[in-house]
Amino acid sequence: MTSTGTAATARSPILTFFRIDLPGARCQPRAWRFLVATLVAVVGSVAACAVLAQVGMLAYPSTRGYDHFRFADYTKLTVIGVVIASLGWPLAAALSSRARRLYFWAAVAVTVVSFAPDGWILIHGQSPAGVFILAVMHVAVAVVTYWSLVLIAPQHDREPASR
Repeated sequence: MTSTGTAATARSPILTFFRIDLPGARCQPRAWRFLVATLVAVVGSVAACAVLAQVGMLAYPSTRGYDHFRFADYTKLTVIGVVIASLGWPLAAALSSRARRLYFWAAVAVTVVSFAPDGWILIHGQSPAGVFILAVMHVAVAVVTYWSLVLIAPQHDREPASR
């Protein structure tokens, strides 16, 4: 067997699962679409958080006036998080010619990690109802960001579907 064949058979299952084939620049989303997608993700995520904060206060009246439901409080962190998460999309596209799977699982992992501060404030006496809504906000931001990026700024020059 050639050295190329040996390398292909010895390929890690993780690299295979995520299709880490390093396509580089040829699979990048178009820049203007990426910028539009990032803007949509930011605005959509902030809007989702605003709705969830209002729903939280209606569903759990004890959370009225909850510090973390103030627009300025969640907006600052949401914008920062979405911009960072958006930068992950071209990175995933540079690593994989089928980056949606890689980006999806990265979004899941980051969302799970984002629950850590919620857990921290919960064990330090914050309202369980308020913390629950904050956790739902994290999920909403992940969903809005993922779909905004992959639908509005898809990878460019994908391989044919027959492969």
